[in-house]
Amino acid sequence: MATDEQQRPENDDDEAVDQVIDEVRDDIRHGHVEDDVSHVLDERLEEAGMHLRPEVVEDLAEQIENDVSI
Repeated sequence: MATDEQQRPENDDDEAVDQVIDEVRDDIRHGHVEDDVSHVLDERLEEAGMHLRPEVVEDLAEQIENDVSI
């Protein structure tokens, strides 16, 4: 079983990941995202040099979708 350390980015990277998440969330709210949120999030994280496990990206995408739908 994977540890939390393997699933979540290191503390130094948390701020960068949070920034990407906020940008994706804002783009969804403004109607700029039509693709699957997990795909968009994964692409943006890769562009920022962040490489997270697919399960983590899926979980984060689900949280973004829940936040935006509220």
